[in-house]
Amino acid sequence: MKLDNFRELYNLYYESLCKYLNFYTKDVHIIDDVVQDVFLHLWEARDMLEIQHIKTYLFHTARNKMLNYIRDEENRSYLLEKWFEKQLENARMEKEAFETEQLLAAVKKAVETLPSQCREIFLLSKMEDMTYKQIAELKQLSIKTVENQVGIALKKIRKFLSENYLQLYPILSAILFP
Repeated sequence: MKLDNFRELYNLYYESLCKYLNFYTKDVHIIDDVVQDVFLHLWEARDMLEIQHIKTYLFHTARNKMLNYIRDEENRSYLLEKWFEKQLENARMEKEAFETEQLLAAVKKAVETLPSQCREIFLLSKMEDMTYKQIAELKQLSIKTVENQVGIALKKIRKFLSENYLQLYPILSAILFP
């Protein structure tokens, strides 16, 4: 194919190819890119192609390139959407992990404010998973005293957290005051 013949084909079919592709998208930039790709492919493969019906070839190629473009854009959009969702999920998890660490630090501070015997009983109950009976035997106290000390510890921890951290952790209100 000679350059003059190529220019004639371009001038003859450019506008009709653009109108044809308008059925697939209204974006003139995409249409122009696809038509340019069609003619670029035609030019680059001019020595290898044996085309009997140029109009059919051009329209068929334009349609295929447009469908490929649309498919690729949908895939790209889907992948971007999934990536964005993953980024949001990671950010949410990081925030939750950070908030959990802060909450645990706040609870630790609250426990540190307890009187020593109350703190020891509370930690044995909640951290060591000991029963009230086991704690009573270990500390040589009555089970009722152990129950009272754990109750007092919980009340003081709630009070400490509500006075110092409630504004930072709206979820604390649900946990502390069900």
